[in-house]
Amino acid sequence: MEKEKVIVIGSGPAGLTAALYTARAMLNPLVISGSELGGQISITNEVENYPGFPEGITGPELVQFMQKQAEKFGARLLIDEVTEVNFKDGSPFSVKTHGDTFEAEAVIVCVGASPHRLGVPGEEELIGRGVSFCATCDGFFFRDKNVVVVGGGDSAMEEALFLTRFASSVKVIHRRDELRAGETLKNRAFANEKISFVWDTVVEEIVGDGKVEAVRTRNVQTDEISELSTDGVFIYIGHYPNTSIFEGQLETDDRNYLITDDRMMTSVPGVFAAGEVQDPIFRQVATSVGQGCAAAMMTERWLEERE
Repeated sequence: MEKEKVIVIGSGPAGLTAALYTARAMLNPLVISGSELGGQISITNEVENYPGFPEGITGPELVQFMQKQAEKFGARLLIDEVTEVNFKDGSPFSVKTHGDTFEAEAVIVCVGASPHRLGVPGEEELIGRGVSFCATCDGFFFRDKNVVVVGGGDSAMEEALFLTRFASSVKVIHRRDELRAGETLKNRAFANEKISFVWDTVVEEIVGDGKVEAVRTRNVQTDEISELSTDGVFIYIGHYPNTSIFEGQLETDDRNYLITDDRMMTSVPGVFAAGEVQDPIFRQVATSVGQGCAAAMMTERWLEERE
């Protein structure tokens, strides 16, 4: 069993920032990448709301810069996926991957959250080419264009309203005949002249050759198939934190997000968490970076106190 001072699980903005700060503290962290190096940001075509890049930057480029900076100070990246952990017995903790088993004095969990997907043809192929899960990230690119929002909850209405700052029109497609969003958001959406609604309808396919051109829909009451031209599809049918591997080991809230205190520590001393795995509210690169920084600083302090 290989022994490590600190293991960072996850390689998104929170994980790479935690790696940078623990590396600069001479803790020689091991970063286990997970199934997708860089997390969700790695599939984001353009990032224009992260400070320091006035001309914008692509998600993969930003990940590359963060990785290079963390490695410069001694962080080590392992391209593998964690399959099992044992936090119950306290530090040192056991972390297993497909290829090896590690022992760590402290662990920082940065495995993120994943958007629920529609699971329809065209969705995966057109992510970053008109399909998005974040209006705050991508709304600007749809100035004076027509977009579709899929969903009927609070997030869908918040993002639909945000998109009206840029888009010419926003059509909300919802599988029911009424919204699940709260009254205030519903009223604001209904009152916005740019927003219209397509009720009792689901998206069956996202159509486009290199970019989104239309959605093919089905009315759940009549089974009528229609095609709606659009420049973008924003999907808000919920997020889920990637916490299944920690079930029974770390405390979560009623939506399975990890619970952390003001020191970014989970329910197990020595196990910290940062980024979307413990943040169901903001879900931005900038906030994940800040949380990764805080978790790393608290990890360093916790290890010092133990010594």
